[in-house]
Amino acid sequence: MKCMTCAQENKDTAKICKKCGRDLTVPPAWFPDARWHLKVLGLIYVALIAAYFGVSFLLRSLPKPYHIRQIPPEMTPWLRHGPKFLPEDQLKAPPPPPSEAPARK
Repeated sequence: MKCMTCAQENKDTAKICKKCGRDLTVPPAWFPDARWHLKVLGLIYVALIAAYFGVSFLLRSLPKPYHIRQIPPEMTPWLRHGPKFLPEDQLKAPPPPPSEAPARK
């Protein structure tokens, strides 16, 4: 007879476990069987599927982030068709604006 606490093998006539001292005459309170496991796992599976479809529906109802604003293609060159790098003239800094000096008298 195996002890339910420590899994120590004891004699069939033993009243207490020789390793942990648990009373072996008291029957275990409850053991789940295969039917219980199938029921619980089935409920978990159904709950996960329902949660997946619920979250998918909620996410589809939200506005898509790329519809909110327009991003200039210079900011995302990897999204453009054609060459993936900007030409050399676009990499240079723009010329400074002409400064207006106050007229002297």
